[in-house]
Amino acid sequence: MIGRIAGIILHRAPDHVMIDVRGVGYIVHISERTAAEMPPAGRAAALYTDLLVREDLLQLFGFPTLLEKEWHKLLTSVQGIGAKASLAVLGTLGAEGLGRAIALGDWSAVRKAPGVGPKLAQRVVLELKDKAPSVMAMGGALTVDAGSPVIEPGETAPASPSPTAATPAPMTRGNAAAQSEALSALSNLGYNPSEAASAVAQAAQTEPEATTPALIRAALRLLAPKE
Repeated sequence: MIGRIAGIILHRAPDHVMIDVRGVGYIVHISERTAAEMPPAGRAAALYTDLLVREDLLQLFGFPTLLEKEWHKLLTSVQGIGAKASLAVLGTLGAEGLGRAIALGDWSAVRKAPGVGPKLAQRVVLELKDKAPSVMAMGGALTVDAGSPVIEPGETAPASPSPTAATPAPMTRGNAAAQSEALSALSNLGYNPSEAASAVAQAAQTEPEATTPALIRAALRLLAPKE
């Protein structure tokens, strides 16, 4: 199993990149969101990967973080969601947006992904509502950037970008760690994982930059019995 690819970008496209690893070019399929964040050709890059093996096909799918790779594995467990449909969903919502949509039962957000109709979007939310909290709880530990390849002695380092070259904006991961910690705390207090995930997602949607304590307080208010 190929779990990570690190090398020099030879070619970029809206849905894939070709990465040179010691003279071998690997085509890695990625979401449009990931493609937009990749450095230009000639620069070093790394992606976590999932290898799809079929009788007549081998395909690599790439993800900038381990958290996004875990969401991909969960999405493709849903009937009707293949690897490319998963990339479409992740490209539209991102890992945190997908977790929030599932936790809140917002299938209309999932439907915005190209090629995903209303019935399939509803199935994703319905089938994953009880599984999503476990991945959301991993967020703080798994939101790990794939890093860059190490250039060993004797190898050629990637050329520095010219002053006029556009530098991609750094990837933003929001408050995934805070949401993960808040969800874990609520689970430890005995709250149902799905209900806790929904409350944390709703609180994070209201206060995107909230700290862990603030998210816990906000989620507890949402979970409190209504008089």
